[in-house]
Amino acid sequence: MPQSFMNDALAEAASARDAAEVPVGCVIVRDGAVIARAGNRTLRDHDPTAHAEMLAIRQAAAVLGSERLTDCDLHVTLEPCAMCAAAISFARIRRLYYGAADPKGGAVENGVRFFSAGTCHHRPEVYDGLGASEAAALLREFFQARR
Repeated sequence: MPQSFMNDALAEAASARDAAEVPVGCVIVRDGAVIARAGNRTLRDHDPTAHAEMLAIRQAAAVLGSERLTDCDLHVTLEPCAMCAAAISFARIRRLYYGAADPKGGAVENGVRFFSAGTCHHRPEVYDGLGASEAAALLREFFQARR
């Protein structure tokens, strides 16, 4: 079932691409149902924090009426950055599934490795590589078209 949720995240990434945003998409799942979904909106919202993960976390918190998303799983097409990794930790997300690795900006298996830091209070279970080739292709095509 995680692959079907990653397909939903990939659809959000494609929508972000169609809006000229960096194609990253995210869905949050609880009890087998998607409760939040978003694609990047940094340009549209004029907000550097409007990453797909941040938007989906805000939406899920509003849906549940809680800042704690302890029974939720987050599926995102690209390895989260440090800001998003911190938000995932603070929200107490249960599981993180991500597609493509991000050697330059990622903070899970690359960069600062946020969840491995001694100061990280909550570490989700992490599963990487789900839908990685599709997610990487969306990003590669997006940036090639902009060059």
